[in-house]
Amino acid sequence: MHPMTTEDITPPDKNKAVERGRFAPSPTGRMHLGNVFSALLSWLSAKSLGGQWLLRIEDIDPERSRPEYADLLMGDLEWLGLTWDGSPVWQSQRSDIYEHYFGLLLAQGLTYPCYCTRNDILATQAPHESDGRVVYKGTCRNRPPQPGRAAATRIRVPDESISFTDGHYGTLTVDMARQVGDFIIRRKDGAWAYQLAVVIDDGLMGITQVVRGRDLLLSSPQQMYVARCLGFNTPRFIHFPLLCNEQGQRLSKRDRSLDMEALRQRFTAPEVIGLLAHHAGLTPAPQPITPSQLLPLFSWAKVPQDDIRLSPDGTAQAGEC
Repeated sequence: MHPMTTEDITPPDKNKAVERGRFAPSPTGRMHLGNVFSALLSWLSAKSLGGQWLLRIEDIDPERSRPEYADLLMGDLEWLGLTWDGSPVWQSQRSDIYEHYFGLLLAQGLTYPCYCTRNDILATQAPHESDGRVVYKGTCRNRPPQPGRAAATRIRVPDESISFTDGHYGTLTVDMARQVGDFIIRRKDGAWAYQLAVVIDDGLMGITQVVRGRDLLLSSPQQMYVARCLGFNTPRFIHFPLLCNEQGQRLSKRDRSLDMEALRQRFTAPEVIGLLAHHAGLTPAPQPITPSQLLPLFSWAKVPQDDIRLSPDGTAQAGEC
């Protein structure tokens, strides 16, 4: 890791901004079809505007990230024809930068140590809060620090609503205190939390559009709030429907028949892209095509909003997830 410089923590001049999208995978396993769907849509969205598409390796989880997975995912992207601009950014090399901005939040009095376990937090949830969303009730907000005891760090959210217009799902309004709650920006083990690192990286990389699955919709107001506290510009958010397995669960690394190892054994790269282009509503039927050939066909208006349930061979099933 090179010593941090002023240039490392200076956002690009917004008056000289170019359109920039990004793909930010975590190297915790082989990419699956859902990851490739995200990569393809973010590549098309940025390139259709004549912009750049950057690659960021989100390897800040020391327990799960592996360099060999990063090598595999970069090889898979190149095989698919999804080439990125510039050099990849590695989060594991940016701890000094995160520390700098973390210090700014501490100096503003926006953070506090939290000693709660997940079971402690679940015990505070009311019976009607059964949709799987856990909202922290601020148990440690006004508790004095306990020296010598490991603690996560949370950021205080305002008692206000934040509205934003998603590029695919329209205007959403989120009550920060009741729908989000104070959230973690540094884990108890000292690792940086996603919601802090992603905001800093997007700000410093000059990202203008963030394209990702709709399961991260609620992350947008959290990241907008952190960006506001740190003085970063907020990118446009564009969310898309999820690819699900036969059970209606979002695709994950457990769906081995749809990971890149299996896909590369069964299909050519244009066939994989063609399958995803059809799921995205860009072509009337699955047919081999390259990302560059798809550019003239791309429009967010064509992309469905409902999640897509897949068979083990990657074809769509009837019905929504």
